[in-house]
Amino acid sequence: MNRPWTLASSVAGAVVVALDGTVLTVAQPRLQRELHASFAEVQWTSTAYLVAVASLLVFAGRLGDRYGQRRVFGLGMLGFGAASVGIGLAPAVGWVIGLRAVQGVFGALLQPATLGMLRAAYPPDRLASPLAVRTAAIGLAAAAGPLVGGALVTGFGWRAVFFVNVLPALAFGLPALLRPGSRPAPARATPLDLPGAVLLAVALACLVYAVTARPVSAASLAVSAVTAALLVRHERRAASPLLPPEVIGSRAVGAALGILVAVSASLFGTLFVATYVLQRRIGLDPFHSALRSLPLAVLMVASAALCPALLRRHGARVTTAGATAALALGVLVLSGTTSTPGLGCGFALLGAGFGTVMVAATQVVVRRAEVTVAGVAGGLQQTALNVGPAVGVAGATALLTAGTGPALLTLAAVAALAVPAARALPGRADTDAAHRPPIPAPTPTDVESITHTPDDPLPTSGPARR
Repeated sequence: MNRPWTLASSVAGAVVVALDGTVLTVAQPRLQRELHASFAEVQWTSTAYLVAVASLLVFAGRLGDRYGQRRVFGLGMLGFGAASVGIGLAPAVGWVIGLRAVQGVFGALLQPATLGMLRAAYPPDRLASPLAVRTAAIGLAAAAGPLVGGALVTGFGWRAVFFVNVLPALAFGLPALLRPGSRPAPARATPLDLPGAVLLAVALACLVYAVTARPVSAASLAVSAVTAALLVRHERRAASPLLPPEVIGSRAVGAALGILVAVSASLFGTLFVATYVLQRRIGLDPFHSALRSLPLAVLMVASAALCPALLRRHGARVTTAGATAALALGVLVLSGTTSTPGLGCGFALLGAGFGTVMVAATQVVVRRAEVTVAGVAGGLQQTALNVGPAVGVAGATALLTAGTGPALLTLAAVAALAVPAARALPGRADTDAAHRPPIPAPTPTDVESITHTPDDPLPTSGPARR
């Protein structure tokens, strides 16, 4: 597999998805005005995508394992681009909502494949660097999204923000389909767990809808919990479960996924609250609010670039624990200050912590998975990063009734609770041992060279000793 092309494709897929979400936020007010949509309908342009993508990520990862990561990635990119064109041409908000759900389906196909392709192209001990490049690119997209979206909406209208997806979709989707590469033989032989896929999709869809609804839907939460229990029962009895035991049963992988959920919930909940602080308490406009939070994107990119060196020196356990603590400290700083230096310090800590955790925890999840189940591992990682923000924003919305200070303190506690979970991650010694070349078993020739057989004469250089 061509490593430079694989890395470029992985980065392009991640950036397209990240940029799409940020520019849509800027375009929604103009979309609402031109399509005469209600606030609820505008919210559904985001919710429809989130429900679709979160519910299908793991199953899409399994499809990549079975049919080839590049093939599924190409289909996802081209479908994402086609749905974007449809949204840009939509005559009414109902069309936008429906096509956003379609876009979410194709987004679910391409996101796990961006990680699965990296796992197939790079050996486990060299995964940290491409993951760092991917994370840094996501940070740049998050920083550039509001600026790009604002320029496009101002100059060309809200429809233009969706047409920007077309060129990268064609540039990377077509080559992936025309030269899909080979697929692992074990993956082709593994039957698809369709009942497990349906149960997981229903559980996640209901969970995401429940926490994004206003108010939170208790009925959807109950359905999600019941379906999750049925899923656990089914997976224990399935001959070929959707969630392979070697992935979901790993203590380190479970801890890494939990940490990703906690830190993403804390980060996005904090950003939601910080928007109110910057724009309502301090009175900044959206542009100057974005400038105050710019240290987050800068430090996210820088920390992602430095993380591979930290992992080599300290291991995933210490690196992740320190980064999670830094993120929690950043939320604490933001809870107690409105000064420009204080806000800059708080946002910088958020970016440094999240960028490092993204690389370190993702490396644990993907690195410990065999190539034949790398898509499922990528789907689980992406699911954590979709569920976490949804839960964080929902929690922050509920906590805002008590004030921004208590809301931020609670979100800091959520991040701090993830610090002890880092103890389950591999340390430096564990990582070194896992990838140290094995000592070969001695061959008969080796044994004979250091022992005497009964037919060998004793050395005659001196008398034998008793």
